[in-house]
Amino acid sequence: MIRFGPAGIPLSCKGRTLRDGIEDVHNLGLNALEVQLLRTNMAERPADGDEIGKIPKEIQNELIIEILRDKKGKMEPVSDLSKPVKKGDMLISLACGVAHGYPELNELGDMAKELDVKLSVHTPYYMDLVSNEDICFRSMDAIRWAAIIANEMRAEIVTTHIGLYGDVTPKTALNRVKSRLDSLSKWISKNKMSVKIGIENSGRQEVFGSISEVISLSRSIKNVAPVVNFARAHAREGGTLNEPADFGKLLSKIQPLAKGGPIYSHFSGVEHEGGNEKRLTPIKKGDLRFEPLADCILDNDYDITVISSSPLLEHDAMYMKVILERLLAKRVMKETKTNKKGG
Repeated sequence: MIRFGPAGIPLSCKGRTLRDGIEDVHNLGLNALEVQLLRTNMAERPADGDEIGKIPKEIQNELIIEILRDKKGKMEPVSDLSKPVKKGDMLISLACGVAHGYPELNELGDMAKELDVKLSVHTPYYMDLVSNEDICFRSMDAIRWAAIIANEMRAEIVTTHIGLYGDVTPKTALNRVKSRLDSLSKWISKNKMSVKIGIENSGRQEVFGSISEVISLSRSIKNVAPVVNFARAHAREGGTLNEPADFGKLLSKIQPLAKGGPIYSHFSGVEHEGGNEKRLTPIKKGDLRFEPLADCILDNDYDITVISSSPLLEHDAMYMKVILERLLAKRVMKETKTNKKGG
């Protein structure tokens, strides 16, 4: 199946809640939506008496994403949200603008399923899984929280960036990132979540995330899958995605690593120079065309989700859908004519 949708609530949507966004995506004739966790704030408080014995998901009007529990005089995290709250626990809740509690997340997932809008989640854009600074461990927390939210909404993938190489070599960066993603993958398995961590390729040489690095991570770690951003791949390789065969060569490497799901991708226009992305643009303003990718998808019958990361969001998502439908209609018409001549 081929799905199209925007990276965030459509710009034309009158309401700004996720509920409004899901409904609007459906009304526009699209069938995918990437939920953006751009701003997240934590609050920490002691557990109330009436919360003792409840599991975090039963606490109303809050997204409790972690418990801190006293162990030999030190407060340590209890990330297994199936465990009940105990006296003396500290509760950490997340305010992210998506939902006020677990029941609402479940309702949003039900609504999206009913309207056939496939949800996914994107972590905050500034992430760092390379350095040994505090931000690295905050980034790992952000991926965990995104996975909790995604799992409750029955979204299949959490997309994330990795961050700058900084002052380490690409080889050292890859080893560090593998170790940290492996830890997150094991946490996902331990908590029996049906979520993959999607690693998006980068468009700049100084940023971790070449296609080969994304492939290496996806091959070696259980719950990790590639997210191919065609605009960034095009920019980083100096403008090499021009013909259906160019896209086919790339997707032939990505498709086997999708871990049982569709290929998950982003598309937009892009301005680039010297192997570096300058900015993402509307599709019509860059030198990356969607028609060759559409031909490649139809030639290979790919199961793929294409998210518009263009500044025009839903407009370019619909533009891509129209292009693909026109190409498909031409193929059907040509085949019909051929069959009539043969008959």
